[in-house]
Amino acid sequence: MGEGARVCLCIDLRSFYATVEARDRGLDPMEARLVVADPDRSANTICLAVSPRLKAEGVRNRCRMAEVPRGRGVVVARPRMARYLEASCEVVACLLEHVSADDVHVYSVDESFVEIGPYLPYYGLTPRAMAKRLQGAVAERLGYPATCGVGPNPFVAKVALDVLAKHDAEGICELDLAAFYRDIWFHRPITDIWQVGPATARRLASAGTVDLAGVAAADPKELERLLGPARARLLVDHAWGLEPTTVAEASAWKPRGRSMARGQVLLRDYTTAEAATVVREMADDLALSAESGGWDAERLTLAVGYSGDSWPATGGSRPLEGPLTARGAAEAASAVFSATVFPGVPVRRVDVALTGLTREGQPRLFDPASGDPRRERLDEARRAVAERFGRGSVLLASSLLPEGTARDLAGRIGGHRA
Repeated sequence: MGEGARVCLCIDLRSFYATVEARDRGLDPMEARLVVADPDRSANTICLAVSPRLKAEGVRNRCRMAEVPRGRGVVVARPRMARYLEASCEVVACLLEHVSADDVHVYSVDESFVEIGPYLPYYGLTPRAMAKRLQGAVAERLGYPATCGVGPNPFVAKVALDVLAKHDAEGICELDLAAFYRDIWFHRPITDIWQVGPATARRLASAGTVDLAGVAAADPKELERLLGPARARLLVDHAWGLEPTTVAEASAWKPRGRSMARGQVLLRDYTTAEAATVVREMADDLALSAESGGWDAERLTLAVGYSGDSWPATGGSRPLEGPLTARGAAEAASAVFSATVFPGVPVRRVDVALTGLTREGQPRLFDPASGDPRRERLDEARRAVAERFGRGSVLLASSLLPEGTARDLAGRIGGHRA
């Protein structure tokens, strides 16, 4: 499309996982009493989605299974991540019938940004009418209810969606900068604002700043001291409703470096010895996945979180010697774990990452002369078996211990059932 005034739309599928499950069961997504959770896990399992009807009845989003009311016809749907990814693609395909792919940025499985400014004169619509057109197209084609935020840039559109659209009868909120200052500047809590997390809110509160109006009025040097220069500049821009990045630029952005990561919240408190088993199998599995994609890696990074709020996370990184292998990654992760863990403190979360990814055969910054060919052949054999019979068909022996999680996670997407 040709050039036009900058108008951005952010569209969000309401309670997306629950909506997909309701539609696939022939239920009304807005009236169904449904939660998406794995019933085979404990009562403390977090529900991935709660239907709008249950939310209206007081069931909070991301609640635990123990908090879901019983005896009221509540349907518990087992997560199906592959289905949700498929449904997300169907939604994007629906949007692309009305706008160009160059003007769409898929932000998450249930949320997308669309640059709609160039299309307003083409369709002869106002921004709100264009939002209603896309919202209606998704509802008519797929039966998925959506909310929309509209603004002069992606940030204002996202804030309009997150803070106000859910209170509109049609699920649409349009903000220009004047309305942004009027309706958003003094909104609290500030954590409702996109990209302002609890840690940032705590730092701001320590200086008496509790909303975007306070950020706009604050001394920039004080904000830089609290948040760092880059973060402070971004937050000040956002406080004034400014965001120069376009949807097309966001879609075209490419990271300077590549990495792969895996993380999991453990279902119970793990001892140090039990957590060591999980660390090793996670690093092993991550390395095999990287190798299967033709990647090599320079460094492994580990982070360990503990039960409760009394202990800070620990971890570190370690360079990998020679070409990436599963055993090498597991040994590096185990070494970092042993050197940094708080002995005897219950572990509840483990995150492992491979950084400095390059395609196999490309030179690495710190590349030893050669690796161990036996390890490389072993990994090739393991990948071949896993490709034919599934990830759970070949595991470390330690994964067969009671604390091992690799067997349960095999075949999942994002830690959830596919």
